[in-house]
Amino acid sequence: MTPTQPVRFAAVGLDHAHIFGQVAGLIGAGAEFVAMATDDPSASVAVKMRERFAGVPFADDPDELIARDGIDLVVTAAVPDRRGPIAVAALRSGKDVMADKPGCVTLDQLEEIEKAVDQSGRFWSVTFSERFEVPCVLKAGELVREGRIGTVVQTMGVGPHRIGDRAHLAGGDGRPDWFYDKQRYGGIITDIASHQIDQFLWFTGARSAEVVASSVGNFANQDEPGLQDFGEVLLRSDNAQGYVRVDWYTPAGLPTWGDGRLTVLGTEGYIEMRKYIDLAGRPGGNHLFLVNQEGTQYIDCSDVETTYSADIVRDVRERTTTAAPQQHTFETMRLALTAQQNAVLRGAAR
Repeated sequence: MTPTQPVRFAAVGLDHAHIFGQVAGLIGAGAEFVAMATDDPSASVAVKMRERFAGVPFADDPDELIARDGIDLVVTAAVPDRRGPIAVAALRSGKDVMADKPGCVTLDQLEEIEKAVDQSGRFWSVTFSERFEVPCVLKAGELVREGRIGTVVQTMGVGPHRIGDRAHLAGGDGRPDWFYDKQRYGGIITDIASHQIDQFLWFTGARSAEVVASSVGNFANQDEPGLQDFGEVLLRSDNAQGYVRVDWYTPAGLPTWGDGRLTVLGTEGYIEMRKYIDLAGRPGGNHLFLVNQEGTQYIDCSDVETTYSADIVRDVRERTTTAAPQQHTFETMRLALTAQQNAVLRGAAR
């Protein structure tokens, strides 16, 4: 690849609305969107992708597109159980991969991806958007690395979501059938809590950790036993602890899809992030509160630049993994999948 040659990417798997942000980010970073394909062209997101990017060719066969020459990167937001196989096929075809979270739904799939990465020399990045695309989280990382709260000893992350938020998942047409099938979406810890596990490892600097305890439940949707509407995880590394709670209980009265929060506790202070809303407070999102020995400070992070897409494009070009170290991505998904597999079942969950 020459310095003037754009990174060429294809989108394979158009089932989750996160694909809009993934594609827009890559285009904004200077990459060239050359083709797209998906298992179900009639899916709401797929239809809207073809409308929004009408000039981009649509391939009838996803496998053929994955194998096609002249493509550097494959991006996918397929149904979660298809993301692993798509990634493996792309890696073995000599492409780097950007996968929506969760990057896979079983430990067997993760093992296959690790083998494909090792054999191909290509990278597999999972778009943990609650860190990569949330400015206040990036700002908090800067503050932590500056030593503003001392040594981090714990993170506490909550990821509430709203089932009725149509635009968030299906491009406006509501939740598809696979959303209620645990074998397809992977379970609530795999699907959502991988975000908070990623943040735990990143803020604490841990290269590995263990799942101390985990549980999942279905307390409000007994008529859909395949849906897990509550999950929690307790993590521990050599130097830190972490607690995660995720759910599908966001009430209709909240003016956004979830009141996502993250607290990072250090030996000399703490940081709280209110990612999407400051309840009955300041408008908008990306609110950060810093408390340390010097006092209490509010920081508006709405103007902090996110760099994930640009980092991915540079990683493809320069054969690096600056967007996220490969082992970090593997460990995040290993912990999420282990916590899901070993979770105690509560309520109507199965």
